This record gives sequence, C-alpha cells and structure tokens, in this order.
Amino acid sequence: MASSSINNNGHQKQSEAAVMPKNHLRSDALYQYIMETSVYPREPECMKELREITEKHPLSMMATTADEVQFLNMLIKLMNAQNAMEIGVLTGYSLLATALALPQHGKILAMDIDRKTYEVGRPTLEKAGVAHKVDFREGPALPILDELFKDENNHGSFDFIFVDADKNNYLNYHGRLIELVRVGGVIAYDNTLWNGSVVTSPDMSFDEHVMSLRDFVLELNKALAVDPRIDICMLPVGDGITLCRRMN
Repeated sequence: MASSSINNNGHQKQSEAAVMPKNHLRSDALYQYIMETSVYPREPECMKELREITEKHPLSMMATTADEVQFLNMLIKLMNAQNAMEIGVLTGYSLLATALALPQHGKILAMDIDRKTYEVGRPTLEKAGVAHKVDFREGPALPILDELFKDENNHGSFDFIFVDADKNNYLNYHGRLIELVRVGGVIAYDNTLWNGSVVTSPDMSFDEHVMSLRDFVLELNKALAVDPRIDICMLPVGDGITLCRRMN
C-alpha cells in the first residue's frame, strides 16, 4: 500500500510520492487473503506459468490481475460465450483465461500493436491446447475494427469483448464495439478506476502517465453511464472494470 501519515485534523494523508495499488481494497492483507483463498488455489497450472512469465516482463505493470482474469473466466462460462474479442493482449495472460473458458470450437479475435509481447505467451497457449482458438492481428485496433464494421455479417457476432488498451481510444472503440457485440453480449472495459485517479484530492498524487489519460477515463465513464443501449456495472476488481451488456 502507499505510505501515509496522520495530519493534525486526524485525517489520513498520502505522501506526495504515493503510488496507488492495483486493487482498491482497504488493505494489502485483505487482497492477499482473496488471492490465497480463492484465486491461486484454483488457478490452472498454465495460468500460473504465464502469470509468472508475465511478472518478469518489463511491461508487467500493464498485465491484468489474477483475480480479474478469474472473474472474466467465470463470466465467459456463465454467458456460454463462443465468439470473443480482446483489444490489448500484452503476453496473453487474460487471453489465455478467455481461451480456457471458451468451448473447443470457440474463437477469439485478439489485437495488439506488438506481436513480440504476444509471442512471449504463445508457447503457453499452445501447451494449454487453446492456441487454435486465437486469431491474432498485429496493429492498431481501430483500422481492424473498421474493416470488421464494413461487413454487416460481423454486426452482433461477438458474445464477449475485453478492452485493455490505449485509454484515449476507449470511446472510439465503444462506438464500433456496440454494433459488433450481440444483443445480450458483454463489453468489458478495464482500468475504469485508473489507479484511483478518477477521484482526486489535494492529499493525493499521481504520476504524469496516469494524469495524462485520466480525463479520457472520466469521459468514458460518464458516457457509459448515460448510454441507453447498455446496462452497466462498474466493479472495483483489479484497476476497476466496467461491464456493458448490450440491451438493443
């Protein structure tokens, strides 16, 4: 947890160099209890392997947390999803969780600007017997989505979509994804609490990267809250995840 002190008014004050944790629980101990009680004991060996590989990667801070991928895996199973999409892949940790939840004939369209990071996790996907479900495409997601959008056969063809990519394009993605996901399908947007920066005070400090994208996250959250086409549920899992169920 970030270091803190108590000021003269008895209020907790975070230090200027505070770094927010990826979880939003009251203590690291409570979060660790969840991980050790229900996440790690039920984690498939292939997921553990890729998680440990990802933790050693220079971009590990961008990875989805183990409790969040467990939640997504459960959600996909409950939906009986068969056709999924993931925007932002990194090493494929969340992608593996999705692939494991889908049936053998299920498919995932996965997009990332860097194939090299995806290749880090691909051997684990192959070892787990789910690599055949993945259609990986390298490059910015918007042009790929625009191509999909042109073919009306793709409209309403996805059951589940997970977005964990460039926050400044989340609203642009939403404008396309709402047509590509089926009625009753779910779009899940990651990082919607954005390191806790969606609520700020003089007592809190965030780095430049977080603050440079904060307004985009706030704009997304505001837009999703009033979008009449979807039901939404924002959860404090990982760095915040907002589920959007298409209603019509």
